[in-house]
Amino acid sequence: MLNPTELGSRENEARDAFQAVHTPIRVLIVDDHAILRAGVREMLAEEQDLQVVAEAGSAEDALQQLRNGLQVDVVVLDITLPGQSGIDLLKQLKRDQPELAILVLSMHPERSFAVRLMRAGANGYVPKMIVPEELVKAVRAVGTGRRYITPLVAELLASECAADEEGPMHNRLSERELQVFTRIARGVSPAVMANELGLSVKTVSTYRARILEKMGMRSNAEIAAYAVRNQLVE
Repeated sequence: MLNPTELGSRENEARDAFQAVHTPIRVLIVDDHAILRAGVREMLAEEQDLQVVAEAGSAEDALQQLRNGLQVDVVVLDITLPGQSGIDLLKQLKRDQPELAILVLSMHPERSFAVRLMRAGANGYVPKMIVPEELVKAVRAVGTGRRYITPLVAELLASECAADEEGPMHNRLSERELQVFTRIARGVSPAVMANELGLSVKTVSTYRARILEKMGMRSNAEIAAYAVRNQLVE
């Protein structure tokens, strides 16, 4: 017969085991569009094992909440954010909290950014037009330590491993060059760009010159046209 101490220990073990199985996956949604955040929240609301615990409209807002002690298991992240980009936030979160699962939910098609973001540490990449059932499946996958890879992303990763030289031209750009590239395409001025990226205007101009050379282009108009064709900007 168990004494009270042993009985209490067994009860605690049983409670901990139950909680380990039944504790919901805590989700933070980071997107600058309130309507889209509400849509994602609604998609996940009916799932007992998923719980949206917070939302953020910018990278800075998300970081502040996490610094204030917010505990989450999964960040559902849009890469197109005001100020600090979602790509920068992804890298910072992976540096600060490497165990945190990041699911990128983007309006950009997989072919545009998926491989680059998976290399940067994303646990999954899904387009915003995904059906609710697939989003739920993706959050569950990354929230339980797995990766969520669509068939197209798997194909792109395989091509990357095979050193396929026929990838899109923007794959030639570094992360910083891509940040400058997309801002040029959106018509952001060099001064605003420098402020957002923490660079000098002269350095921004240097990046622009490198981009034009690597991409074989001659003007901002060509950059904008390419970005629109390849769905790199909204």
